[in-house]
Amino acid sequence: MMNMMTVMTVIVITMVIMMAKSRKVPQRMCVGCKEMKIKKELIRIVRNTEGILEIDTTGKKSGRGAYICPNLDCFDQAVKVRGIQKALGQKLPNELQNDLKKQIEKIRSNI
Repeated sequence: MMNMMTVMTVIVITMVIMMAKSRKVPQRMCVGCKEMKIKKELIRIVRNTEGILEIDTTGKKSGRGAYICPNLDCFDQAVKVRGIQKALGQKLPNELQNDLKKQIEKIRSNI
């Protein structure tokens, strides 16, 4: 009886460990290159309930979001094909475009 309990305990512990290792990593699509990437690697632009567009550094602000790679080529492509505008349903202001470029350059210089 005791032997069967230890076998069952080992099986349950093994299953718990296997389940813990197989967590999904959230992925999002870049509006520039259209590639799926890990969410934390991307920059999020959010349109809040007032319709204001801003860079979401935390990834937790409420509102409609669009993701872009920290890469100037992706950014230029997203602006060219209006990927950000389509995803957010609103034109990207020049001021925010400049802020995004600065943030991408800052991220690239830290690598």
